[in-house]
Amino acid sequence: MPATTLLHVPTAEDIRESHRLIQPLIHRTPIMTCEAINEMTGADIHFKCENFQKIGAFKMRGAANAASRLTPAQLEQGLATHSSGNHAQAVARAAQVLGVPAFIVMPKNAPAVKVAGVKSYGAEVVFCECTIEARETKLNEVIARTGAYFIHPFDDYNVIAGQATAPKELLEDANLPFDIIMAPAGGGGLLSGTALAAHYFTPDTQIIGAEPFEVDDAYRSFHSGKIEHNATINTIADGLRTYLSEKTLAIIREHVTDILRVEEEAIVHAMRLVWERMKIIIEPSSAVPLAAVHAYPEVFKGKTVGIILTGGNVDIGNLPF
Repeated sequence: MPATTLLHVPTAEDIRESHRLIQPLIHRTPIMTCEAINEMTGADIHFKCENFQKIGAFKMRGAANAASRLTPAQLEQGLATHSSGNHAQAVARAAQVLGVPAFIVMPKNAPAVKVAGVKSYGAEVVFCECTIEARETKLNEVIARTGAYFIHPFDDYNVIAGQATAPKELLEDANLPFDIIMAPAGGGGLLSGTALAAHYFTPDTQIIGAEPFEVDDAYRSFHSGKIEHNATINTIADGLRTYLSEKTLAIIREHVTDILRVEEEAIVHAMRLVWERMKIIIEPSSAVPLAAVHAYPEVFKGKTVGIILTGGNVDIGNLPF
């Protein structure tokens, strides 16, 4: 029986089915540790390296799951989305594999490496002003013109179920009793998916999100119970500049323990630490959870911690260090 589009909060079986469904489109990424970072933090940290994922980020999982569940009629006119980069590349790649066109709305300040990635998969890129509202307006114009099917970056249970496969692999491959699993908070697709995976597969594990002070809408939404917006998006962590949706907020409020905020300097420091000590490339958004481990040592000392390194699509000609 073919997989169908999910219209409800993903169950454990939905996550398992999603994992089976996306196998042809993803890598099973490695888990790495670093003795030096463990000594610095006092924690036993296991990094799930989604920077080695296809298109260089975890976003391939959610886009692959959502696209793979569409009917031929839904796919006929192609796929569309708005994104600053990683989800854009994921939808473009999924469309390429499925043999349909892709139409991607990106803000004018999107990292050049991510724009180039989207174009390399044959997608049409449409630029917009650097606000969430501008993205949505331009996307509506694109859909009216093309008839393409919109895959939302995070406000979609199919995307959430796909993202949940990353922590599922972490739990299976590390085979450890994690005290805490961490993910950064942008639109909340990964964080809500991580929370669901932990709820079903390791209920004693705490889920902690992390985000920059400069865009702390998820922290404020988590505490207020309603969608909060940001006055500015002045953070180096370009993947975290969006805000939660009703779907992701509901899951996060039910299953996440806390969301911790970090300064820009701490993000740059953590990013550089991973580059220098682990010899792997991660983008700023990926460094936010490790920055939180450094900033809140009392939370993590002596704990076994899983961190999802979300991606490695960084403009190496424009590094912050």
